Amino acid sequence: MAADDAAGQAGPLAGLAAAREQSAAAAAALQAAVDRTRAAGHSWREIGDVLQTTRQAAFQRFGRPIDPRTNKPMTRQTLPGAEDKAIEILGCIIEGRWEDARADFGEKMLEAVSADRIALAWAQTVAHVGSYERMGEPLVFQANEATVIEIPLFFEAGDSIGQVTFDRESQVIGLFLRPAPS
Repeated sequence: MAADDAAGQAGPLAGLAAAREQSAAAAAALQAAVDRTRAAGHSWREIGDVLQTTRQAAFQRFGRPIDPRTNKPMTRQTLPGAEDKAIEILGCIIEGRWEDARADFGEKMLEAVSADRIALAWAQTVAHVGSYERMGEPLVFQANEATVIEIPLFFEAGDSIGQVTFDRESQVIGLFLRPAPS
């Protein structure tokens, strides 16, 4: 019996748990493959090309930077669950659920970014690059005390980046839709 069939018989939550385990295993395998590729002497540009992302995004996701002050690996402490929340927020925007996209906004964001402003930004994005097609692989990184998630968004005539920034309390403190680097 396939894993999907077994998980489906145990219920949707068991299926979700099984999918998350498969995702974690795939992420570990991808990290190991990147580590082997770097050890073989390939550049971050080459890795980024294979992963269909920029060299910087590949490094930020898979690199193991060394702190020049201590010669020890630097740790990345990002907010747990931020990636899933960012995907959900962008999903709300894509589906036209502007007010739902604001559910995790901090106080300043609620004051500064209305549902109408989100709708306008989405309309401008679609006017520039056409109909939405799909999301790419999220990039999660720490910037000072914040966790930043950049998600490639692919459209019929171009690409964009959705960026969601969270504070330590899991509140959205930044939301951007911007052109993807060429």
